[in-house]
Amino acid sequence: MIRVLLADDQSLVRAGFRALLDAQSDIEVAGEAADGEEALRAVRELRPDVVLMDIRMPRLDGLAATRGITGDPALAGVKVVMLTTFELDEYVFEAIRSGASGFLVKDTEPEELLRAVRAVVEGAALLSPGVTRRLIAEFAARSKEPAAADDLARLTEREREVMALVGIGLSNDEIARRLVVSPLTAKTHVSRTMVKLGARDRAQLVVLAYESGLVRPGWLG
Repeated sequence: MIRVLLADDQSLVRAGFRALLDAQSDIEVAGEAADGEEALRAVRELRPDVVLMDIRMPRLDGLAATRGITGDPALAGVKVVMLTTFELDEYVFEAIRSGASGFLVKDTEPEELLRAVRAVVEGAALLSPGVTRRLIAEFAARSKEPAAADDLARLTEREREVMALVGIGLSNDEIARRLVVSPLTAKTHVSRTMVKLGARDRAQLVVLAYESGLVRPGWLG
């Protein structure tokens, strides 16, 4: 059973998500929060698998709450999916850099929301991958943080190649076909790369690929 925490300051939004999620046989809503402080307390108490986190909330916003979750080693198993009202939101990029697994716009189709919740638990590719990669490319170019180029020295040549392919949005199966290796080998390379760079998931690995200069804006296919 996938346990989800809903964090949004609009009660109607939470009610709509709850009705949809609780109707699924493999998903349950573990709790709700109306602001970031409540969300942090609930995550520490309930340890959900996924947090659907609104990016703009009172007292503590979704970005700060996400940092509180992803920065706590005890909460390493909790995945955060940001909710936003429009796609090109610079705060979403900051959240992904901080460890969020991806984002969804609030008016997404119900089927996409359900797919996203299941996918992020399974550690699958980025949510809304095309838009997410465009957003990362857009805001990585404006980043004031120093590039992580030195970190690439930890990687083998093949791992850097794999990281670049993750950065342009390829799945493990697509990477395997591109490099003419087995899907298991591709998955192993991705996992080792994430461990060496301290990336929480594929979304954060994409951010690191851009910030290190391994992938540049426009290399999306």
